[in-house]
Amino acid sequence: MISRAALQVILYFTFGLCSGLVLTLWLDWSGKLSPTDVRRYITDVIDDKLPSGNLTHEVIDPHALFDAHHMTTVNPFSHEQLDAINNRSAIKDIIEFKDHHHHNDDVDIAVKLEKEVRVLCWIMTGKLNHEKKAKHVKATWGKRCNKLIFMSDGPDASLPAVDLDVGDGRDHLTMKTMKAFDYVYEHFRDDYDWFMKADDDTYVIVENLRYLLSAHEPSEPVFFGHHFKVIVKQGYFSGGGGYVLSREALTRFGTRNPNLCAKDHGAEDVEMGRCMEKLGVKTGDSRDTLGRSRFHCFDPETHLEGGYPDWYLQYDKYGGLFGMGNISDYAISFHYVPVKKMYTLEFYVYHLRPYGITSGHQDLNIPPKNRR
Repeated sequence: MISRAALQVILYFTFGLCSGLVLTLWLDWSGKLSPTDVRRYITDVIDDKLPSGNLTHEVIDPHALFDAHHMTTVNPFSHEQLDAINNRSAIKDIIEFKDHHHHNDDVDIAVKLEKEVRVLCWIMTGKLNHEKKAKHVKATWGKRCNKLIFMSDGPDASLPAVDLDVGDGRDHLTMKTMKAFDYVYEHFRDDYDWFMKADDDTYVIVENLRYLLSAHEPSEPVFFGHHFKVIVKQGYFSGGGGYVLSREALTRFGTRNPNLCAKDHGAEDVEMGRCMEKLGVKTGDSRDTLGRSRFHCFDPETHLEGGYPDWYLQYDKYGGLFGMGNISDYAISFHYVPVKKMYTLEFYVYHLRPYGITSGHQDLNIPPKNRR
């Protein structure tokens, strides 16, 4: 015979399990969660990575809350929510890979491009993230830029970080972006060829960025990134996926009419896209010759597995493709990359090698005559 107490436990467990299943199925059916989101949520709850009931991948149009006056919006893949999860087990000390002497890589082409395609990278961050995120960008991919600067709301000589005198938080990212590019124009416009903006949770394979840019001239009024086709006539580039301006694009920005572009509010990537269009700077096609993507506004798993939020399928210029066959072998950037994954990518990209296979170079840049 089963005791009354044991029976109550079984009934409570069964009720809770059924309730959770019904809720999950309803969220999936109603479009608020994709199948991938549901799977990840269940896995995270099981792994005790999320507090119960905290759905981090709520599907909301990232610009749906904007009104005609360009008010701020809530990002569906909220940095604040992701930080709350990732910082529970954040890396406190910088990991250093010390096996460079074991590699026999031929780096001649990469070294040549480093001299010929000079890239300044500036990273959007805040003083609260200097230790949590920014220093890990510097320790991984950032060190491969010709120049690395962090744009912040407080100074930090160790990064280095520039205090733009803009309040912290997402409400003033447009002002922060505009001031950052003005600072870069004022101090570095003649020293570098291309000028990239990225977030402190973006991971960039800089050698692949230089390869893409090597097919273009810094004198072209052009910029590149993950292309969204809405809001701005020619589209705009995802801020989190990173976007890069040519020297001519930066020059037009730095010498613009002060009233031509937004000074604050709105989504920084949208407002930058509007500004570039007004300045006659064109959106470049960063896909490779096989039509595969190189800039990415989500993490690698999302672009490999799919499960995109509904808004993304409407925003992405090329239809929200996913899978290995749609990501370039010379991919450039990924977004929403927590610190631990930055070091994981660092290992996969620059250290893991299949013995006995020597990778040859591929010609994946679109020739000038074939560009649209």
